[in-house]
Amino acid sequence: MYKRSDKVSEAIHELVSSLIVKGLKDPRIGFMTITGVKVTDDIRHATIFYTVMGGEDERKATAQGLNSAVGFIRKEVGKELRLRFAPEIIFKYDDSIEYGNRIDKLLKEISIGEGDND
Repeated sequence: MYKRSDKVSEAIHELVSSLIVKGLKDPRIGFMTITGVKVTDDIRHATIFYTVMGGEDERKATAQGLNSAVGFIRKEVGKELRLRFAPEIIFKYDDSIEYGNRIDKLLKEISIGEGDND
């Protein structure tokens, strides 16, 4: 059974993804993907996780662009989802993909090293 906060999370994910593609004209925001949205049970806070293609400079610039657009995004979320209170929005870089890639690389190095012992 879905909780209301889960439905709101999905709706925010879709809405913010489309806003970033269509509505935000900030040149600092690079090629990014929303990887997930976590909303508190009282729907007062929404943490939006994202990744960015590129290096550290692109990541910092995108973070600045997103943080400057928080007010606009919050207003749009409240309006589109017809919520009594629009949730406070926090953007958080999702490093789980990088972490997974690092683990994968280490596992491959280990398996290559084991092959040398034959």
